Amino acid sequence: MNWLERKIPPLLLLFGCAALMWQLAQWLPTPGWTAGNPWSGLLVLAGALVSVSGVLTFRLARTTANPIQLDRSSSLVQHGIYRLSRNPMYLGFVFALTGFAWWLGSLSACVGILVLVVWLNRFQITPEERALQQIFGEPYLQYCQRVRRWL
Repeated sequence: MNWLERKIPPLLLLFGCAALMWQLAQWLPTPGWTAGNPWSGLLVLAGALVSVSGVLTFRLARTTANPIQLDRSSSLVQHGIYRLSRNPMYLGFVFALTGFAWWLGSLSACVGILVLVVWLNRFQITPEERALQQIFGEPYLQYCQRVRRWL
């Protein structure tokens, strides 16, 4: 299934998983859960801030934030939010979808979060790591030893 690696833009995947979550919440409502929790918006906002922070850090380092075109990577970014997570943009997606599931008030909607994490790990992050190791070599391997993949 290597032909699926790094083919779907992660932002498109995020919106696809959100649509799946919306549908699951409609089809399989969770009794006893209350939809529309106002605190869920803070989790969505936190996710957006984490993701945007990752993009801005790449922009300031003058390297590509496009995970589909890693051949355009001009520097190994290890500062800012990248000291805490090797994938803050994806981590922010998980936070945002968790907040969305909470807002929907649906345990079944959490399937969308699982789909996102499994897809990103298999078809996005692992191939990205292989490509970045080829581009940056030993410094990238040392970075991977210091900083966790997610959090």
